[in-house]
Amino acid sequence: MPGPASNRIPDSPLARVHPMAKIAGVCSLGLATLAWPDFTLGLGIIVALFIAAALARVLRPFSGVMLGFGIPVTLMLLFIQGCYSPRNTRVILDLGFAQVGLEGSLYAAKIVVTLLVFLGSFYLTNKTTYMGRLVAALTQIGVPSKVGYLILASLNVVPQMQRRIAVIEQSQHARGLETGGSLISRVRAFLPLLGPVVLSSLTDSQERGMTLETRGFGIRGVRQTSYLEVVWRRSDTVVTILFTVFLALALVLGCLSRTGLITLAIQWGGRA
Repeated sequence: MPGPASNRIPDSPLARVHPMAKIAGVCSLGLATLAWPDFTLGLGIIVALFIAAALARVLRPFSGVMLGFGIPVTLMLLFIQGCYSPRNTRVILDLGFAQVGLEGSLYAAKIVVTLLVFLGSFYLTNKTTYMGRLVAALTQIGVPSKVGYLILASLNVVPQMQRRIAVIEQSQHARGLETGGSLISRVRAFLPLLGPVVLSSLTDSQERGMTLETRGFGIRGVRQTSYLEVVWRRSDTVVTILFTVFLALALVLGCLSRTGLITLAIQWGGRA
């Protein structure tokens, strides 16, 4: 039976969590970060995501995605919001041609950590979940099978294209085509890939559609079964409850802080 091991998903406690519990975690963490008045909660969640990635044995690719996205976005937003935000009232750095404001920098930090929490949690969910289990779980809760297939096809399109490109590159390299070297050489080697990749993708789509039709994918009035059985365990209930409680606390504390009824431990002199 296909599963995490057959799809190069390392076995870990996170990989064994029910897909819907992971989806609940993505939504809870992201919304909690969004509701919190500053970037501190999101920063703590990002640290927790790195720990979870290490436990799930995907720390290296996870770090590459987070740093590759986070560093340029942080620099861009700090420059735009820090220098030119209308929120700025306190100057923390004078660059000569522009002044960096505290309020704009805090707002930029809040945006960055929110994006990173959504990105990191979704990436962990994707890397620790066999997509067949996700579609089976969606079907179990009443999502139409066609919607599940669209989700599965959308999530698999990039990995399938990468594998197809790798195979075609190896074939062309075996026939003597130079695939390395300078940038111009790489561009020249990449252009012949486009034709086989596009044609093979169209052929694959046609064959996939014919396969689904012969297997009765579009038949109405019947309940379709799934090859995979996804079991909801007691631990999944506990995880979902913890995520829900965490989101509720973040919403309540964030609202109380914004209305001035409570004061958070960290004061910045300006709020995002």
